[in-house]
Amino acid sequence: MPMRDRGGPLQGVRVLEITKVWAGPYAGKMLAHLGAEVIKVESMTNLDEMRAYGGVDIDSAPYFLSINQEILSVQVNMKTPEGLDLVKQMVAQSDIVIDNIRPGAMARSGLDYESLRKIRPDLIQCSIKMWGSDGPLGYQTGYAPCFAALSGLTALVGHEGETPRGMNIRYGDSTAGACAALACIAALHHRESTGEGQFIDLSAVETMTSLVGDSLFGWSVTGEVPHSDGNFHPEMCPHGAYPCAGVDWTSIAVANEAEWQGLCEVLDAGDLAADPRFATLAGRLANRHALDAALAGLTRAHDAAELAEKLRNAGVPAFKSMSSIDLATDTFLWAREAYRMVSDHRTGSRPIIGPSWRISPDPPRVERGAPLLGEDNQYVYRDILGLRQDEIDDLIARKVID
Repeated sequence: MPMRDRGGPLQGVRVLEITKVWAGPYAGKMLAHLGAEVIKVESMTNLDEMRAYGGVDIDSAPYFLSINQEILSVQVNMKTPEGLDLVKQMVAQSDIVIDNIRPGAMARSGLDYESLRKIRPDLIQCSIKMWGSDGPLGYQTGYAPCFAALSGLTALVGHEGETPRGMNIRYGDSTAGACAALACIAALHHRESTGEGQFIDLSAVETMTSLVGDSLFGWSVTGEVPHSDGNFHPEMCPHGAYPCAGVDWTSIAVANEAEWQGLCEVLDAGDLAADPRFATLAGRLANRHALDAALAGLTRAHDAAELAEKLRNAGVPAFKSMSSIDLATDTFLWAREAYRMVSDHRTGSRPIIGPSWRISPDPPRVERGAPLLGEDNQYVYRDILGLRQDEIDDLIARKVID
């Protein structure tokens, strides 16, 4: 069955997505943004929670709309034997299966890798779990804040001397999803070379830990346990975000004496430049709290963007700390196609966050918004699986297609 021609390096690759919430769908979205055909398995009896968030109907939930662009939706009740058989038929026509449902659920349903490779020997299956698929904690499930806390990231994020705060964003989910997509692409390359499929066991916690960086082994090197320290940098000072007019902030990073003098000139802060406490990097680091307080008093009257431009013109690395409104209206990002306009049946044309890469030649088209529940039933059941319309109608009547 020929797929819709969207272009892109993954044109011709079919992905079956048995996923919910964010990490799994994020992986599917990344692959779809590279041109793969991604089919999401869902049902009324077992909805993706994202379809219920936002206080609107299941086809208009903002969280679901924001992450499922260029995804196809097929309804099937996986709690029925016939439904599971239909899923297995879909697997036979797919290159990749991604799942992030509760630990053990795929095996209990006969959808574990060893079972599925009997259906399609060169299948790639990527299973995203909080702790991975095995080990003493492999049975546990969790969400992005859990990933961040257990990985060690939360302990490193916060103001100096205060309780770590972590981040109130889905960083753990998106990171795990992006790494899952990367692993799937590597597995496709392996299959192209050897003809072999692969099982990818992805731990969201381990993914986050791998991105903590050198802080992970800091104690073994320095004898000190790394902790949250705000914007402190051991070799740059001042280094941080400073308040400006209104609610805006400007981020400033001074790496050498020339930049320090340039900062003082722009802020007309000759007294700071002459202060012996701040005459050297060592002195500025030792007295950074006093320095930050003094700088905050000077920056507060400035427009954030204007101050940052003046500083850059003086050779000082600085930029306005961008809010979501700033980013959404940034003409450079629009010109770069960081945002794309997609269309769906409910909201018409709307912007989404597009792929962060540019591919030339033959970039994939990103035009379609998130699917209605079961929007692609006919395509999957009739065109891919070859069922007759009376068979499809019977499955609907018996709520196998639910």
